[in-house]
Amino acid sequence: MIQFLLNSLFVFPYKLVRNRLLPGSMYLLSFLRSHRHSVYSWPEKMPALKARVALFVHFDRRGAVQMHVLHYLTALRQSGCSVLFVTNSEHMQPEALEALRLICDGILIRRNIGYDFGAMREGIEHFQLPHNGTEMLIIVNDSVYGPFSPLDDILKRVDFDIADIWGVTDSWQHRYHLQSFFLIAGMRAMRDPAWAKFWARVRPVASKLWIIRRYEVGFTQWMLRHRLRCAAIWPYSSLIRSAETDFSILSEPSDLTRLADPLTNRRKQQAMLLRSSYGARLPLNPTSDLWKPLLRHGFPFIKRELLRENPGQIADLVDWPEEVSKIDPSHVDIIEADLKRTLRHIAP
Repeated sequence: MIQFLLNSLFVFPYKLVRNRLLPGSMYLLSFLRSHRHSVYSWPEKMPALKARVALFVHFDRRGAVQMHVLHYLTALRQSGCSVLFVTNSEHMQPEALEALRLICDGILIRRNIGYDFGAMREGIEHFQLPHNGTEMLIIVNDSVYGPFSPLDDILKRVDFDIADIWGVTDSWQHRYHLQSFFLIAGMRAMRDPAWAKFWARVRPVASKLWIIRRYEVGFTQWMLRHRLRCAAIWPYSSLIRSAETDFSILSEPSDLTRLADPLTNRRKQQAMLLRSSYGARLPLNPTSDLWKPLLRHGFPFIKRELLRENPGQIADLVDWPEEVSKIDPSHVDIIEADLKRTLRHIAP
C-alpha cells in the first residue's frame, strides 16, 4: 500500500506536467514567434488554380521526396486537382524540387515549426485559399502509403449536400473528430467565418499533444460548434460493425496444427482485442486497430507509422503485404522500398 501511494504521488504530478502544464506553456511561448516560417516559394506569381485544390503537407529529414510521395502527388493531379506542396523540410534536395515542379502547381518550403497544422495554416495563407473559383479544398499529408486505387473513388463519394467537411475516417479517441491526414472542405465551409477564425487561431506550438488535442481534435469540434456538418467516408460506426467478419476466427473449429500456428494465434489475439474493446465501448484508432477492415472496404491507404513502428502493437500486422496485394500488388514494392530506409530491429 505504501509503495502504491508513493507511486501515485509521483505519477500524478508527472501526468499533470506532461498533459497540462507543458503543452500550455508551449502554447504561451508560441506567441513570442511568428506563425510564418517560409524560406522559399515557387512560382514567383500566384498560380492559376482549378476548382479542386489539394494542399499536401510533407516532411523529410533529408529534404528528399520519396517514391510513395510522388505517387500520391501524381494521383491527386490525375483526380483533377491543382496540387500545392508545403514542406517542413527547410533544406530540400535540388533533385526533389525538380521532380516536384513537374507535378505541382505551387511549392512552399518552410522551417519545421508548428508541425502539420503550422504548415497547413501557412499554406492556406500563402496560396490565398480559397480562391473565388475554389469548390473543393483537399488537405492531405505524407503520413500514409497509397493511394492503392484512383482518388476519384473517394471524391465521388463526397456529397456537400450531406456534410460541409469530410474526412476519410473519423475517430472517437479523446473526442469525436475527423482524422486530419485527409480532409475535404466544400464552399459552404470555406466561406463560413468559422473556417477563417479556426486557421487564424492555429499557433506554432512545440507540443505534439497540444497539436493533436487542440488542432486535430479541435478542428472538428470547432466546426461542429459553429454548425458546420462533418462526416467520414469510412465512418467508425460502420467499420467496427464490419469487423464482425474478423471475429469469426474466434469460433472456427481448431485442430492441433492450427492451434499451434503462431500466425493463427496472432489473428485471434487481434480479433479478441477488437471484440473486447467493442463490447466495452472503448474507442479504437481506425487506421491502426481497424486497418484490415478498412482495406477490405476500399480504403486506399495504410498508415506509415503503423508499418514502421506499430505503436499500438497490432497483432495481425504481418498480413499487410497480402492485404495490399489484393488491391494493387505493385504497391508492396513501393512500401518496402521506404521501409528499407526506416525500419530498425524489425522486418516488414
